[in-house]
Parts: sequence; C-alpha cells; structure tokens
Amino acid sequence: MNELLRYLKDFEYLIYIIIGGFTAWHIRKFLLAWEELRAAAFGLEKESAQLRLNRSAALLVVLLFLGTAEFGLVSFIIPSIPGVNPLPTATLDLLASPTTTIVPVDETAVPAVQETPLPGTAIVQAGCVPEELMITYPENNTTVSGIIEIEGTVNIPDFGFYKFEISSSNSGTWLTIQAGDAPKNDENIGFWDTTQLEPGNYSLRLVVIDNQGVPKEPCAVDLYVEMMDE
Repeated sequence: MNELLRYLKDFEYLIYIIIGGFTAWHIRKFLLAWEELRAAAFGLEKESAQLRLNRSAALLVVLLFLGTAEFGLVSFIIPSIPGVNPLPTATLDLLASPTTTIVPVDETAVPAVQETPLPGTAIVQAGCVPEELMITYPENNTTVSGIIEIEGTVNIPDFGFYKFEISSSNSGTWLTIQAGDAPKNDENIGFWDTTQLEPGNYSLRLVVIDNQGVPKEPCAVDLYVEMMDE
C-alpha cells in the first residue's frame, strides 16, 4: 500500500498531465457529439449522436473523479501516513555516493593524530537505549571500509519509522542515507556504502521517529573510514 501511495506522490505531475490530456480529448468529442445531435434530422442519427454524447460525458465524470482523488491523496492523505514520504532530505540508494555533500576534515588543517577514530563522548551515546535504540555493529571508535552491514535495535513504543544519517567530523551537516518502516530487534537494520567516501572521521547516527512524526534523541557512533584495498 505504501509503495502505491509513494508512486502516486512521485508521479503526481505526470498523472495530472495524462488526466488533463484525456480530459481535453473527451471535451472535444463531447462538443462534436453535441453539435451532431443538434444537427441530426433522423432518428438513427440522433440515437448515434446521443450515444457518443453520453459516453463522452461519462468519461469526463470519471476523469474528474480521478483528478480529484489524486489531489486529495497527495495533499491530505499521504502526508498523514508515516513511512510514505517521511524524509525531509533526499534518500540515497544503498550504493549511491554521498560524497556530494559530505566533505571530510582537511588533513592539512589538523594534527596527524586526527587520522585515528574520535573518542566517544557522553553526548554521542546519550540516545542509545538497550532494547529500544542501539547500533551494535559497527561499534563506536572502530575502523570500517567497503559496504557495511549495520546491526542493532529499533523498537520504541508508537514506532513510526527510522533513518540513518552520516556526517563528516566537525561538519555539523547530516545526510540521510537510508530509512526503514519496520521495527528491528538485534538484527540487520541497513547498509552503508563507504567506498566512495574520502578516508577520514565520520559519525553514523540512527534516528527513530514515532507515529506522530516526533523524532527521538538519536543513537550515534564515531567511526574512521579507510580506503578499501584494491
């Protein structure tokens, strides 16, 4: 059901164009049938013209209903359903490169010691709650490379959906890379492709939103992304 609603949302303008084209065509057919009905002199001519007129009128009513239904779904119904269009930022494909907005710290501007994973802090770990919101793999302050299988738990009362965000060290900019709409319990909750990232320090955080659209405090881990061996 969510996939159908997402399709109607994504192709909203194309659907309007198609409905509009059919509407214009059937309005023309309706007017032609109306003129033929007025000009008809014999019973068979009038009957044929009336049949075409009725058919065009019925199709116009159907097209009007479809256009109204599409507008109502996109404008009022879909925004109220969690998981259909939840992300305020663009969601990337699993293997897409997020390097367009994530820039690692300039190595020449910081001491060489910054090339090791950042130490964990109380703030980073504050949102991690066992059996509710946890990233169990990769662990905090570890080195990763390639495509990472993220494991953990996302299971809060009134669950709505969850998403992953990444940020380069000290950038303050978070990029959504993936989302899910089903609770998870100590299992695979997503993937992170690091192959297109520049080596450096990154933060990965797990954000869960309840079914009222209210985000909870995220659970985050600090990681060092290294170049994958050829």
